[in-house]
Amino acid sequence: MDAVILARSGYGVVVNDQVQTPASAGPVDTCAICDVAKHTRVMSDALRCRSANPNLRGPALTVRCRDDFFGLILAIEQAKAGDVIVVDGGGSQTALAGELFARAALARGVAGIIVDAAYRDLAYVATCELPIYSRHTSPMAGATQRLGVINEPVTCGGVTVCPGDLVIADHDGIVVLDPATAPATLAAAAQVKHAEARIIEVLATGAGLRACLNVDEHAAALASGQASTLRVIV
Repeated sequence: MDAVILARSGYGVVVNDQVQTPASAGPVDTCAICDVAKHTRVMSDALRCRSANPNLRGPALTVRCRDDFFGLILAIEQAKAGDVIVVDGGGSQTALAGELFARAALARGVAGIIVDAAYRDLAYVATCELPIYSRHTSPMAGATQRLGVINEPVTCGGVTVCPGDLVIADHDGIVVLDPATAPATLAAAAQVKHAEARIIEVLATGAGLRACLNVDEHAAALASGQASTLRVIV
């Protein structure tokens, strides 16, 4: 199901969170996060995964370096295991990173790199397990004459990213969460995934969506002008 939303979001589909979670429930993903938190920061889909693995999750280590990649070198050297390096490259078509940076990040245990500029060395990157996102690809690298700005708020993919923000990415996109509210958001998103797993189990028996949702009740209420909420009933 594409949109199962908790009642706390104020609209959408109400999830019955008292039902036991089935074993088939998968991990929280960006879709579930956006279902429960409609004001989630979502980066532009112009940022494409260039590597073999789109899945990342970790606190943001931010860097601003435009047409000059020396700041990114400094950021990688400061990175801790699990960090997601978020690069404000101003959308430039100049490459700010490539194979060597990916290998260095892997060696430090970095969780991923997101570059709002270009990436290069795609023959290596395409098989690399480090999640790497960029707006462009280009063989042309930038300069190394500026220090850049590290661990200050930046703009990447059209959204503001602050140091320590939780960054999560998968096949559907890249989202950014405030660390103060992330635990509650992730817990709510887990309930969405649990509900979706229950629905999938019912659909696998040959039943339709009416067996999973209060479709007729909701349709009748809307037709009569009454307030209503689509609910999961399994």
